[in-house]
Amino acid sequence: MSNLDLVFESRLATRHRLGRVFASVCMASTWFCIGVLIVLLIGVVWQAAGWLDWGFLTNFDSRHPEQAGILAGLWGSLWLVLFTTLFSVPTGIGAALYLEEYSQDRWLRRLIQVNLSNLAGVPSIVYGILGLTVFVRMFGLFGSLSKVIEVSLVFVNLHIPLPLGRTVIAAALTLSLLILPVVIVAAQEALRAVPPSSRHASYALGATQWQTIRNQVLPVALPGILTGVILAVSRAIGETAPLVMIGALTYVAFTPGDISSPADVFTNPNGIVEAPFDTFTALPIQIFNWVSRPKTEFQHVAAAGIVVLLLVLLVTNAAAIFIRHRFQKRLRW
Repeated sequence: MSNLDLVFESRLATRHRLGRVFASVCMASTWFCIGVLIVLLIGVVWQAAGWLDWGFLTNFDSRHPEQAGILAGLWGSLWLVLFTTLFSVPTGIGAALYLEEYSQDRWLRRLIQVNLSNLAGVPSIVYGILGLTVFVRMFGLFGSLSKVIEVSLVFVNLHIPLPLGRTVIAAALTLSLLILPVVIVAAQEALRAVPPSSRHASYALGATQWQTIRNQVLPVALPGILTGVILAVSRAIGETAPLVMIGALTYVAFTPGDISSPADVFTNPNGIVEAPFDTFTALPIQIFNWVSRPKTEFQHVAAAGIVVLLLVLLVTNAAAIFIRHRFQKRLRW
């Protein structure tokens, strides 16, 4: 064996060793993160033991720890997630479709892309300040006098306050601004991953651009888009700083629209249209409030609230993952 072969084998062995070392470091980092997460979960569940029961889920907050519940925060978070998803997901997907499929590579598109990348890294408290100015106070256009617009629908009368004030709709719009860059960037990456051959084949068969996007591009990109939506909505559920900034209440003994159970959705139609313009609290706000109280019993109440928040995250993520899996099974190449 020549010296050149010996040098080659030595370098190859060194590369394999470095590869194994790198894989070991990555595996150790992964298991370390999992271990820390397990320790934190065990600590939270241990503190919440004995405090998380049906009464905790069906009671409102109280000054007495043994009577405190999370009903107002649970329904407030559900309304926030619903409206945030309705505002951000269609807008984000539409913006991504325009940027990827319709707009040309000019200075305006490049400027938008740079701003999207920058906005995705802006601290959430900045969005809270923006939401306070734009949605809660509406730039002070109405001064100290607030107005209420009455809109008569088929069965109910809708009362819209101007400015929006510290309501569910103002918080949902603020959180929509927060997660919109994430949704747009994730949707763009999913659209770019669609093979160009799919588009070319569709055009060759005489399909228009909209037919190609609707029948070929979107079905293939939808699983990736839903992945970005899951991450963005999960971030919105756990955000506290923007809600504190816009003035979400900490002690609330009611739910938005006075809807406190699924049955009220059918028996109280007025509550459905009034809920977006009602004051509210949310799960992160209530947990923050309990943690800041001096009584040690409220630490257990906060731990029970954290468990409920984790369960809400798991349920919403599981539902979104199930929907994504169903769309993946329907793909036909």
